[in-house]
Amino acid sequence: MRYTYLYSFLFVLLLCSCGNRQASQQNLSTVSSGKTIIAVDESFRPIIEKEIVVFENKYVEAEVEAVYTNEVSVIDLLVKDSVQLAIATRPLTNAEKKSLESKKLFARELKLATDGIAIITNRKNSDTLISVPQLQQIMTGEVTKWNGIFPASKLGNIALVFDNSRSSTVRFAIDSICKDKPLSNKLYAQQTNEEVIEYVSKTPNAIGVIGVSWLSNKADSLRISFINNVKLMSVSRTDSPNEFNSYQPFQAYLALRQYPLTRDIYVILTEPRNGLSTGFMTFLASDIGQRVILKEGIVPATQNVSIRSVNVRNQ
Repeated sequence: MRYTYLYSFLFVLLLCSCGNRQASQQNLSTVSSGKTIIAVDESFRPIIEKEIVVFENKYVEAEVEAVYTNEVSVIDLLVKDSVQLAIATRPLTNAEKKSLESKKLFARELKLATDGIAIITNRKNSDTLISVPQLQQIMTGEVTKWNGIFPASKLGNIALVFDNSRSSTVRFAIDSICKDKPLSNKLYAQQTNEEVIEYVSKTPNAIGVIGVSWLSNKADSLRISFINNVKLMSVSRTDSPNEFNSYQPFQAYLALRQYPLTRDIYVILTEPRNGLSTGFMTFLASDIGQRVILKEGIVPATQNVSIRSVNVRNQ
């Protein structure tokens, strides 16, 4: 029994020591130095990886570690106070804010950029135009074969693929495309956007749903082309899509909201004092941070930057 009390006492001392060390590290953090861990929707990994590189090059005493995961987990990490900065495609709900407030944490939310959901197909698929109502038919399982949308198609069954069942792309599909209809239980769920691209590139009958920033052609300084191992479909809001009412997720069409599948990106901060998480959020909203977003092919939200308008339809 004496040893039990001794071990319990030592365990409590260890917890106190860890807590004091963590508090000490937080106190050492400033807006430009120290270390912070953030949670990021995996859809935006290409962008945030570059933002972190630029930020750490500018502030050499700063270290930002990003946890890339699905949107459900991103918000969960924030609400549980495991991180104090999250990047997602929605603001917090009232219930989530109240949960944070019960811990004396108060969220600050900032719209960071406008993004899009891209619809990708295999290079062997000759069909290039699709409407939101047709996407709804595919995503709800009402149509399961390609010739149900394109009568001349010989591709057979439609293989619908998302990145992750808990991702922001799935939530967007449910909320903005399927609306009051349930999502099909025959879809394929991968884990990451990279895996969706790989699957679609190897599967002639596949159709993938993915974040636009994963598809930007980094070699194109005009940001008017995409990677070439998959094909992007042009999307129309209404039935009977044609070259005049259908759009691909180019920057200009995202900015004008002409592309039907646009969404916003938010930074959510709960840091109670001005530490490194606050500094990184400020950087993301600054001219430098917003220009990184511009180069990644989506639309900055906090700075007036020039978006080149080029006739890119049906390329």
